[in-house]
Amino acid sequence: MIRFGLLGCGRIAKRHSDLLGGNHIKGARLVAVCDPIRARADALASKFNVGAHYDIADFLGRKDIDAVAVLTPSGLHPEHATACARAGKHVVVEKPMALRLQDADEMIRACDEAGVKLFVVKQNRFNVPIVKAREALDAGRFGRLVLGTVRVRWCRDQAYYDQDPWRGTWAYDGGVLTNQASHHIDMLEWFFGDVVSVQARSTTALVKIETEDTAVATLKFRNGALGIIEATTAVRPADLEGSLSILGEKGAVEVGGFAMNKIRHWRFLDELPSDKEVIEKFSVNPPNVYGFGHQAYYEHVVECLVGRGAALVDGLQGRKSLELITALYESIETGRDVSIHFSPRMSRLGQRASDDV
Repeated sequence: MIRFGLLGCGRIAKRHSDLLGGNHIKGARLVAVCDPIRARADALASKFNVGAHYDIADFLGRKDIDAVAVLTPSGLHPEHATACARAGKHVVVEKPMALRLQDADEMIRACDEAGVKLFVVKQNRFNVPIVKAREALDAGRFGRLVLGTVRVRWCRDQAYYDQDPWRGTWAYDGGVLTNQASHHIDMLEWFFGDVVSVQARSTTALVKIETEDTAVATLKFRNGALGIIEATTAVRPADLEGSLSILGEKGAVEVGGFAMNKIRHWRFLDELPSDKEVIEKFSVNPPNVYGFGHQAYYEHVVECLVGRGAALVDGLQGRKSLELITALYESIETGRDVSIHFSPRMSRLGQRASDDV
């Protein structure tokens, strides 16, 4: 039995606590939660009859916590993940794992030195339509890849950003590319491979925040394919889609819905009898943008922690998508095509007021 603690009891904590506290993950249970805002910690602790903590040192001092889900603002992930590792706890950290590459490196180093495992939450890799598309890719059914596109068309109004002072800031959150679209950007890279260069533009269209609420980008992959990112939280009045398109010389697949859970198109030159059932059998649009992947993700984490496999998204995989996101911001600031790998000079992501610029 893997005993989990939740560090951070904000918006995303509901999804994690419902699964762990509701005993929906075989081999895992929730034992404690922690948040400096007492009302948040108390609410979750009371709901699932677990311990509530308001100080991270007290929380990490518990001997009955094996792993901690770090659900705090993104800019605090490095500090909190490192503290968990040094306390001997395995770390499950929400996306993005950090806002600066050097912080991601420190997280990886701290976990390695402490002998604990680091997992980055990328639950959409476990969506059934995504799993089926990946199987088709691994079987060579797409042939040479041509074009990949992700579209994040969601609604986040001013009230959403006003919930917490860290939202939409460079120091602790980032914009739509870092927060809402990070899963989709990871998915594009997972299917198409290493990125050679990017070019991006952004704007803050409908809300008052430091960062962007709308961005577009083009990508060039090492295999010769091209990519397009379209991401916005300026859809009104409600979420529209979160989708992935994969176009190849031998077939095309589009996975849509709110959170890449619904197959909209599935066609290959080399048709298989099972293709006719794919759209009907493996498409379930979730009730919200979180999708259904968190349960499969946590089951995967438990399997890894009991020694039955390697993590699909470890610290190095999390760092890889962060490097791509950082390159997008570098391009936005410079107005230029940015090569990967690169050393960020102008990207404001992760900068705090006290940092030297």
